[in-house]
Amino acid sequence: MSDANGWETYSKLVLQQLETMSNGIESLRTELQDVKGQLTELKAKEDRVQDLKAWKEKMDDVASPPQIKAALTEIEELKEFKTKSVTMFMVIQALMASALALTNMF
Repeated sequence: MSDANGWETYSKLVLQQLETMSNGIESLRTELQDVKGQLTELKAKEDRVQDLKAWKEKMDDVASPPQIKAALTEIEELKEFKTKSVTMFMVIQALMASALALTNMF
């Protein structure tokens, strides 16, 4: 009887150890899934960085950053000139219309 009681205690201990190991394996699987997810995110970010590098190289072939800045400055100056010229044109047209109206009155 003592052998049966010893075997029962031993089998319970083995079962407990197996359950502990099973829980550990499940936790490792969960962590592995998290690591895989993070790795996928890193690969996606790396792809975006590579795309940005390629785009920058193409842009540098077309125009350098100082050239782009100068072009943007020129565009702003042209916008201001356009606004001023349209305003002047409208003022001159208003003056001409007024002058025409005055000549028709007299």
